[in-house]
Amino acid sequence: MRIIACALMFSAAIAATAQQKPIILHDAALVDGTGAPVRPHVDITLHKGYIDSVKPAFKEAPKDAEIVDCTGKTVIPGLISAHSHLGILLDNATPSPNAYTTENVTKALDQFERYGVTTIVSLGVNRDLVYQLRDQQRNSKLGGATILTAGRGIGVPNGAPGLNVASDQIYRPGTPDEARKDVDDLAKNHADLVKIWLDSGHGKIPPMKPEIYTAVIEQAHKHHMKVAAHVYTLADAKSLVSADVDIFAHSIRDQAVDPGFAQTLIDHKIWYIPTLTLDEAFYLYAQNPDVMHSAFFQQAAGAELLAKLQAPGYAEKTLASAQTEQAKKDHEIAMKNLKTLYDAGVNIGFGTDSGAVPGRIPGFSEHRELEDLVAAGLTPLQAITLATGENGRLLHEVNSKMSIGLIKNGYSADLIILSADPLMDVRNTRKIVAVYHHGVLVPNTPPQN
Repeated sequence: MRIIACALMFSAAIAATAQQKPIILHDAALVDGTGAPVRPHVDITLHKGYIDSVKPAFKEAPKDAEIVDCTGKTVIPGLISAHSHLGILLDNATPSPNAYTTENVTKALDQFERYGVTTIVSLGVNRDLVYQLRDQQRNSKLGGATILTAGRGIGVPNGAPGLNVASDQIYRPGTPDEARKDVDDLAKNHADLVKIWLDSGHGKIPPMKPEIYTAVIEQAHKHHMKVAAHVYTLADAKSLVSADVDIFAHSIRDQAVDPGFAQTLIDHKIWYIPTLTLDEAFYLYAQNPDVMHSAFFQQAAGAELLAKLQAPGYAEKTLASAQTEQAKKDHEIAMKNLKTLYDAGVNIGFGTDSGAVPGRIPGFSEHRELEDLVAAGLTPLQAITLATGENGRLLHEVNSKMSIGLIKNGYSADLIILSADPLMDVRNTRKIVAVYHHGVLVPNTPPQN
């Protein structure tokens, strides 16, 4: 037995023995993901990749365990993003149809994990390579954030998603029969869920026809797969409720929602993932360049994206654009609708659309989303609970083998050790001392400043 200070936990020896020898995170303040108040002076035992016990701090250290002194530290569950993307951008900066490679995808997964995002849903726009990478993870042959995936996803011919990706990253059925075949293909590959895009991009592109998305949803449910929908307007959302959709993958942003709509979501057990950072990312770095000054941000963004965001004229051009004006309006409505739906008791998930376009940055955007949730009116505890326990509940519905999001006996040992209290200031989730994923210490966590 020996005691190791949290600040010195980056030892490869600890990571190598994490699965064989119990690790006790000793005397931590625990935020367990359930929404319960913080529990002081707690010992959390990790063994063979799982939480073995959670109990009051010992007075006499047990033998044959690695003891990690967490006095003065807070432990929270690993964050979960139920809406992210892989293999769309090169170096977080440049959309490319050549971006979906093993090297690029695994680099993003590693970045998510280092920033404490231990599980992601790659919600569409994937090459079939994603199934191989997911299987490698499940056979303990690949690291990084745990992948769940919607495979390619189902879009619209000449419509959404309007991304610069390869043709084999998205299905675009023209008929209901083609849509059903695409769902069958997803099921054959054991996709975790199905993603659809149907909106018209403010009337600039053709929307998905109702007979197409109805066929997708019906066929997915025959395969016992849930369907997540890219949504923007309240009218589309109401139509999707009638078609029995399972998840809204974005906020409704064209108008305010009302209590009646909230009750409809509750009655149909539909999940709502607000992705508040989605619209904000279009203008955040131009409007508030101080965001870019921290090493925590800079390491996540990378040199190429930083160069774009700090280029002469970038801020002026961005703030003067019509897209920015619309994005600000959309962000404001999204914030208000999130609070309305949360207060009504709708199932709220957590995601960011990170990895889809430059500025939505794997790892960083998830911490920014927590900040936005608090700005929308949630408490830090409520925001963290959405990103952990509630998202774990959502993903358990998607895949019943997933037990993540809580620091509780039998759950995957996915945790973040923080040097400051996130319930006092949610930005303290960025003060990462260590990340454990499946009970293994993650190397190279980001700088805290």
